[in-house]
Amino acid sequence: MGHTYAKIRIYNLNDLSKTLDLNIIVDTGSTYTWIKRSKLNKIRIKPFSKRKFRIIKGEIIEREIGEAIIECMGEKATRIIVFAENGDMEVLGVDTLEGLGLEVDPITRQLRKVEMLIVY
Repeated sequence: MGHTYAKIRIYNLNDLSKTLDLNIIVDTGSTYTWIKRSKLNKIRIKPFSKRKFRIIKGEIIEREIGEAIIECMGEKATRIIVFAENGDMEVLGVDTLEGLGLEVDPITRQLRKVEMLIVY
């Protein structure tokens, strides 16, 4: 089974001229998008809080989080980003996918746009 990658652009919320382009692995098992701290520092994204995460080994780790605009396939949304440290992978998480109205096609393993669901 192959991996799914996404071309994304990350914007600093306070200065849209500061951007970061990445080709990043999509991880539908990760809630949030994780980007290396050093890359977020380059475009001056600042953390505003910390969260605890349980990793695959069962350990609990704590990481800082911030917010940024993420663009993929022509869609943009403000999302939470985790400041990944050394040893952490960079991944595009399901929160970002859902916020952008995207999903991974189970057959082709490619990203595709989806219709948004509303229940009323």
